[in-house]
Amino acid sequence: MPDNICCVGGETGVHQIGGRWFCERHYQSALRERRGAWSSNFGLILALVVFVGLVYALDNFVQPVFTPVSLVVSGVLLALVPAGIWLGVFYQQDRLEPEPKHLVLSVFVLGALLAGAVGIPLVENVFRVSDWLFTDTLTIILGSILVVGFTQEFLKYVAVRYSIYSSTEFDEATDGVVYATAAGLGYATVLNVLFVVRNGGVDMGAGMIHMAVVALAQAGAAGITGYFLGRAKFENEPVWWMPAGITLAAVVNGLFNWARGAVTRGEVSLSGGASSPWSGLVLAAVVAFACLGAVSWLIHRNVRMALATK
Repeated sequence: MPDNICCVGGETGVHQIGGRWFCERHYQSALRERRGAWSSNFGLILALVVFVGLVYALDNFVQPVFTPVSLVVSGVLLALVPAGIWLGVFYQQDRLEPEPKHLVLSVFVLGALLAGAVGIPLVENVFRVSDWLFTDTLTIILGSILVVGFTQEFLKYVAVRYSIYSSTEFDEATDGVVYATAAGLGYATVLNVLFVVRNGGVDMGAGMIHMAVVALAQAGAAGITGYFLGRAKFENEPVWWMPAGITLAAVVNGLFNWARGAVTRGEVSLSGGASSPWSGLVLAAVVAFACLGAVSWLIHRNVRMALATK
């Protein structure tokens, strides 16, 4: 069997990038930078912050009165907003460089299913983090990274690696970020729905801030995992490459959870348990922007380096 087989589609390879062979078509795809993907990710950050501000202002101005049922229903609908914003912006920006929409949605659903069936039960029922996580600062940091962070980031990795990763539709490095972000938002959606249901509903303003924070944190950390997945697909990376990527994403995830608690001084609840929920939102937006910005720059640099060796 010849060695020069395209790593994407299995055709005869004619070019190499990072030790991997590509046919002409997939070589061009691997060197493409899909601007729409970055617009959707950064658009999520901006649009979500604006939406939260509008909901918060409307809640304070109107001061709506809810029944117990309508409170839960409205909270669940708000929990779907971050994913809806990202998918909406992504669909608009991706028109010129299309990604199969059903595959993006499938990975989103898979991320949600893994959260509900594996991630949340593992963290809460097996590791029982609520019994010991908040003992002291060191325990919070280590538990947030080693238990919560690793569980969440590994499952996002699984959602991409064992679904779309081997498909010919995964044909450029940016795809790793796109699909991992979809998995992360699926995970965040389940966390937020569970948050609403357990609290019997949430205050629209403070609750929306909490849910936006969760979505931005999960999307930002997922972008790191997605970058490492993209490199692993298209370059001959060492055996430690992907574990290192999941570890880095878990560290960012865990440190953010600790920092959010430090700046907000507690969880947001229906009765209002956070003294500064906006601080958490600002922190989440900065972390998400920094993670996705760094990943965008790294992919751009890799493409430029590959073009320079043509």
